[in-house]
Amino acid sequence: MKIGRVMIAAPKSGSGKTILTCGLLLALLKAGRQVVSVKCGPDYIDPMFHEKALGIPGKNLDTFFTGEEQTRALFLRDVKEGDLAVFEGVMGLFDGLSGIRPEGSSYHLAQVTQTPILLAVDAKGMGRSLVPLVAGFLAYDKAHLIKGVLLNRISPAYAERLSPLIEELGVPVVGCFPEHPGACLESRHLGLVLPGELQGLRKRLEAVAGQFQESVSLEKILKIMEEAAPLSPVPFPPVPQRQGERPVIAVARDAAFCFYYRDNLRLLEEMGARLSYFSPLSDKALPEDADAVLLGGGYPELYGETLGNNREMLAAIRCAAEKKMPMVAECGGFLYLHQAIEDREGRRFPMAGVLPGVCRDTGKLVRFGYVELEEKAPSFLPPGQRIKGHEFHYYDSPENGTDCTARKPGTGKSCPCVVADENRFLGFPHLYYPSNPSFARLFVEKAMRFGLRKKG
Repeated sequence: MKIGRVMIAAPKSGSGKTILTCGLLLALLKAGRQVVSVKCGPDYIDPMFHEKALGIPGKNLDTFFTGEEQTRALFLRDVKEGDLAVFEGVMGLFDGLSGIRPEGSSYHLAQVTQTPILLAVDAKGMGRSLVPLVAGFLAYDKAHLIKGVLLNRISPAYAERLSPLIEELGVPVVGCFPEHPGACLESRHLGLVLPGELQGLRKRLEAVAGQFQESVSLEKILKIMEEAAPLSPVPFPPVPQRQGERPVIAVARDAAFCFYYRDNLRLLEEMGARLSYFSPLSDKALPEDADAVLLGGGYPELYGETLGNNREMLAAIRCAAEKKMPMVAECGGFLYLHQAIEDREGRRFPMAGVLPGVCRDTGKLVRFGYVELEEKAPSFLPPGQRIKGHEFHYYDSPENGTDCTARKPGTGKSCPCVVADENRFLGFPHLYYPSNPSFARLFVEKAMRFGLRKKG
């Protein structure tokens, strides 16, 4: 299968990968090419930029979550012959699990998908020192995947003088991207702000794409992409088809609850569910035919007043919990189920009250990184099995739950977490369902049984 592709990766975080990826994606669109985007790692927000701001399909791939063969299969599932795929790397090129293992790194994903790498180097404040920096990365690239260098935050005139020195190493410089007023995307504690919050985002990205086309050789990048090796099809494990009526899972989706992996939602549908979306911000009730509830992550703390004032929805969530409707909540959804959320300024907003306690902003990162979860009393997972996920949050709960054990794969350290029983799986970890499809299957089965009880 011939898929033109390239990964924009960098020596470290903060090198401008996101803006360069957006510039390339938009430049390819303007050139009339069919393009898709892939984000390396667990981050939700960059794919949202690609999808909402540019209208380009985006998804996550992570070799820690799904290993080598399944990751290749997940990639090939969403591309077709002749497509162009742009991968956005995560952290530094070789930074993987616990910062030292290859799993989860940009480089491992590039190896698994045989994707050429464009090394984006933040050149601000550097001169000839760029040469040994690039040389070191080339020497460490045992698979010889780095096929080009893109200099960021450097003037075209200076880049023109430095490029021949870098190209003596045997790798082309495809161009440069000077400091640009539209190339600064605001941040907050969980990463970049959401696309819908940026004023004039599309206009700014158009300007970025214009600069990209002016100072970067799209022709050189296309050559790198089109020289990527063909990929052999990887059979995807068949999912048993559910016969008869499909249970309805009500999925919270609005500005406050927007962190969902595309492959998670698709897997629920493949397992037999019908997804019905609702807004805890503006709707007054759950979908009438709901058999289960999924509350994803997001930024409920930014919408505390609106969420707290929507008393009808809060009552509907409490009622669903009292009826033992199956419910899964992750991070922001977990916060929403508490009695209240208190923000950094000390303002307290009432929430659903399904769980006791007030969640507060700690002012620092509470937990971060990959986890593997195992239930102490199996319900959403088969006995002895684990599901993989990721944590990244500043808010904390007085009661994080004790029904699962979370193990850090890099260190082996473990801690109790998650409120789980026959009908609930509620906690801070963001889960990646394809890492253990049984979670999605059992959630759908619980929704089916609840629906049958409701009707009977």
